Amino acid sequence: MQYLNENECIPQCLETTIKDVSVLHPYFDINFQGIKPKNCCGFLSIDNESYFIIPKITDCNSQNLNIFIYMLMYGYDIKLKNEDIMQGVNAEYQILELFIRLFSDALLDEFKKGLFKQYITMQENLKMLRGKYIIEKNFNNFYHQNIYCEYDEFSMDNELNRFFLYAINLFKRYSSYSNLYRCEAVLDEVSYFNIDFKTININFDRMNSRYKKSYEVALMILKKLIPLTQKGDDRSFAFLFDMAEVYENFVGRLYKDIDSTTQLQKQANFGSLVLKPDIITKSQIIDTKYKKVNYRENLSVQDKYQIFVYGANFKVKDTMLLYPKHLVDIDDNLELGKGDDLIKLKLKSLDLEFDGGYGEFVSEIRNRLEKF
Repeated sequence: MQYLNENECIPQCLETTIKDVSVLHPYFDINFQGIKPKNCCGFLSIDNESYFIIPKITDCNSQNLNIFIYMLMYGYDIKLKNEDIMQGVNAEYQILELFIRLFSDALLDEFKKGLFKQYITMQENLKMLRGKYIIEKNFNNFYHQNIYCEYDEFSMDNELNRFFLYAINLFKRYSSYSNLYRCEAVLDEVSYFNIDFKTININFDRMNSRYKKSYEVALMILKKLIPLTQKGDDRSFAFLFDMAEVYENFVGRLYKDIDSTTQLQKQANFGSLVLKPDIITKSQIIDTKYKKVNYRENLSVQDKYQIFVYGANFKVKDTMLLYPKHLVDIDDNLELGKGDDLIKLKLKSLDLEFDGGYGEFVSEIRNRLEKF
């Protein structure tokens, strides 16, 4: 197991692989000085070697890995068993393995309560009439002793279960976890199809809502998983997270915990202007920024305009840009506009350093946020 820091050049042994695999290019800065992760963290498994890309929060790599996993768990509302948390933070499992175990356990628990079925419209040549007789198809029915019928069947072979079967088959390439195979056995009557998970949109209602969490976890894994090769026994892959997204999700859920009226990614239309701030609390608008700003002169004009437009249109006078302290420590105040249009802007950095368990970490970071 090797640790790689998010802002440091990767070792030469990985450079060729990253240069040759185009799907990895969006996650890395590649130039004549070397190759650095581009605000991404996660796991790489290449030629049976394991690499963790971790945020540089402290001088202790294992502690940085713990904090990263804690942020993932809380930000994406991932509820792992205590033993899985301990094994994960001690790097006994790959991060991908942890999420596959979570998905498999949750899905199997729901299967035990009853498999989701829904009515599916079927058309088939039958010996006896079932459902509706299809006149136009029976005129040219090759099987003259049969009747072409259309009927509804209460079936497990539906879109949601096909998605689960597709996810299970893909995850089996990277995990031999027993519950993954148990879930596959339950879906023995479901047809296998390749699923375009980037466009899939399952509608959830009272009949299938208990499967929503399993669906969301599987979809998240599929979107973060990058297969690199499938040659022979080589199962090289990347499982990478955009740290801007991780940080936004983590801070957003903390504010929801602090104040249940907090709104995340609230979209509103102001004429032809569509705005979606990261976080709106009862007293301020907060935008998370996973980047370095050492002092107010570093603040981009675009960021100033963005936060001013948020405040002016949502009629919120107090705003904040929130940075992670491990990238920079900043505490400053600005005024944007004047008179009735004045928007107050705070620049703050959130200290993520902590040495302890998951629950204590979440509680401590929440307390730090409450002081802003």
